Amino acid sequence: MSPNKFHTPASLVLMLALLSTSYGLSQDGLLASVFRSNSDSLFQRVVGHPDDYRIQIIYTQIDRDENNVPHCTNHYFHVDPDDYFNPASTVKLPTAIFSLEKINALNIEGLSKYSTVQYEPGESRESAVFQDSTAENGFPSLAQYIRKAFLVSENDPYNRFYQWVTPETINRKFQQLGFAHSRITSQFLGLSVEENRHTNPVRFLDTEGHILYRQDAAYNQDTFDFSQEVFIGDKHYDRQGNLLDGPIEFTRANKIALEDLQQLLQRLLFPESVTPEKRYQLNLDDYEFLYRYLSQYPSETNYPKYDADQYFDSYAKFFFRAGGTQMPPHVRVFNKVGWAYGFLTDVSYIVDFEHQTEFMLTATVYANSDGILNDGEYDYETVGWPFLYQLGQTVYRYDLSRKREYTPDLSRFIMRYTKRGEDGRPALKDVDN
Repeated sequence: MSPNKFHTPASLVLMLALLSTSYGLSQDGLLASVFRSNSDSLFQRVVGHPDDYRIQIIYTQIDRDENNVPHCTNHYFHVDPDDYFNPASTVKLPTAIFSLEKINALNIEGLSKYSTVQYEPGESRESAVFQDSTAENGFPSLAQYIRKAFLVSENDPYNRFYQWVTPETINRKFQQLGFAHSRITSQFLGLSVEENRHTNPVRFLDTEGHILYRQDAAYNQDTFDFSQEVFIGDKHYDRQGNLLDGPIEFTRANKIALEDLQQLLQRLLFPESVTPEKRYQLNLDDYEFLYRYLSQYPSETNYPKYDADQYFDSYAKFFFRAGGTQMPPHVRVFNKVGWAYGFLTDVSYIVDFEHQTEFMLTATVYANSDGILNDGEYDYETVGWPFLYQLGQTVYRYDLSRKREYTPDLSRFIMRYTKRGEDGRPALKDVDN
């Protein structure tokens, strides 16, 4: 996106609407009616048994007024903030945002998301990192971690966001932003609750290797509310590979309520939709950067250079992931997905530039018919991804047919994407995600 495509904060005020949220709304009639238009047997089976598949869905209609201000209306299907789903990699969205906010708050000359960042060893098996072969300059940065977290959902970047922001700050931010049904307690390192309270030292360097800022190792002393017990599954494998009777306990695991997740993305896309104290402390370059990598395809990216066959364009676009690897050329999806323990989740803003339409869709589904967790055998291919594709296409078709009084100006979301070059470097395959 070129600079003249991104409006100044003053003009953003004219573009964005105040949003009212209603937590705890289970469902309304609209989505149930829309779902009847799809005769696909798998789709009807899943929506007909929402408890079995633990589905929750939010469809956000966006209507612009004469000043191009978007007015957002949420429609719910089986949404309950106390109905647990494992958020998996969707936690990378808030922690990436908070990572940029923390850089901005320091206000140190020369320090930015592009600065080299290094991690020293921690007390709780948090590894050190000093170089990054996927980066153009060979060094890690928050910018590069965000690219890897968004493009194919690599896992290590999330741990680095967690270690930099610290769990204390992350969860205080959730409370400040009004996300009372969400918490982040764990890295993706297999650590205990107590071990996850520790974070390792972090330092930022300038281009000559001088330290711009160093953060000491930290310990989170804040308490969490673990009063709601959560158990999922019939059997599970432990870390030693033993099959045990009984479910896995998620009482102390990461948690993001579906409407909190929808709001996390909504506020990023439309920052003036909430009062000033509920907005992210990001600059214009941050917004442009996040928009680009939430919507860019792995095949368009040089650094990191991912294998385009394995990480195809719709790889992390679940509402369009079926019937081939190509996305419609006139559609861009700004989103973050997650998958773990049989849960598949996607929070998306979908823009059709040809038909000049836009909407948000946020959903989660549990696809694990054998009830066994940690066996690596989930029904993603046969149930999860096909269902989310049918859901996405059903809502997409409905939104295309919907009457709008004013045609939206979507130029703010036209990005300048990287073009993949042929430089002989091997492409990355089988990354940890």
